[in-house]
Amino acid sequence: MTVIKIAAISGSLRKSSYHTGLVRSAIELSESIDEITIQYVDISSLPMLNTDLEIDGKYPDEVEAFRQIILKSDCFLFASPEYNYSLTAPLKNAIDWASRPPNVWANKAAAIVSTGGSAGGGRAHYHLRQVGVFLDLHFINKPEFVLNAFQPPAKFDSDGNLIDLQAKERLKSVLVALKAFALRLQ
Repeated sequence: MTVIKIAAISGSLRKSSYHTGLVRSAIELSESIDEITIQYVDISSLPMLNTDLEIDGKYPDEVEAFRQIILKSDCFLFASPEYNYSLTAPLKNAIDWASRPPNVWANKAAAIVSTGGSAGGGRAHYHLRQVGVFLDLHFINKPEFVLNAFQPPAKFDSDGNLIDLQAKERLKSVLVALKAFALRLQ
């Protein structure tokens, strides 16, 4: 029995972020899916990428700890807000730190989920996929998960927790597809 280890990263640092809420919901949903575990990876303590911080081939402690989590994970769930039609600076910073030699993202599966206005954050998906090409990340193609957070009925509570049952089912289908793809790539 192979247990797939998923590292889940929210591109938002906001306390009541809907994207971090998607990660919390994914962790909760993972309990009903055999042979996966999801670890939330907090990127808020990572310094901005600055190669001057790489001393004698070593990374700052918080960067090295992050890189080790990425290295030991089988695949990734990115909950990516859309800022100015792209991904967020904190998420891009985290991606860049883990891509420093040796690139610890390479040859692993990934999925993207997002929420927002009418496009549901979908434009960020495309930029993250473009970055993934260079990193040798392999994104699932379907199902896609974009969610209009502001169209009634309410999708999230005031703490940023996902409360929409249909969205939870869609999120679960992403996790199932991610698990299957990760197994194929192993």
